[in-house]
Parts: sequence; C-alpha cells; structure tokens
Amino acid sequence: MEIESIRHKALRLFIETGRDKGVIEPDRVRRMIAYILAVGDAEELKVPPNFGAHLLSGDRAGTWSLTVTRNWRMTFRVDAEGRVADLDLEDYH
Repeated sequence: MEIESIRHKALRLFIETGRDKGVIEPDRVRRMIAYILAVGDAEELKVPPNFGAHLLSGDRAGTWSLTVTRNWRMTFRVDAEGRVADLDLEDYH
C-alpha cells in the first residue's frame, strides 16, 4: 500500500529522512512501515507478523490501529484508492 499522507510530524521526518527523534520504538515503527508498504490491501494487515491490527469503532470507525507499545498506536485510514491516509502515532490509552 502507498502512503498518501502523514499527520505526525516526527513520523513524517522519520519516513522521509530516517531521523528518529520524537518517534517511540523506531525499530518497531520501521518494521511496521515496511510491512504497510509491502501489503497489497488492508485486510493483509491481519496476517503475521501481526502488529495487533484492528479496525476502530464508534467515532473512529474505519480507522486502522497497529500496536507500537502498550499505549502507543499507529493509526491510519485507507482511502478509496487503497492508499494509507492520515498516518499517525498516538498515545490513546
């Protein structure tokens, strides 16, 4: 899948330049980004290596969540063209 947009500033710099300042668990995040780029569609995210991929519900319905650490998640939507949109790192627990 292609990454269309990134919300988190430090994550954007990490992906574009490799600079990991402000990114929690950079090695794990690097593997997660590589995995997202390698899969053909969002449903493949549920196949190992499983990063706890699941769709959120409620007011966040349609947003995918991957577990970075206990309380940090990488979240994103998949647009109509199958691209990752609004990629973010969130501390939401």
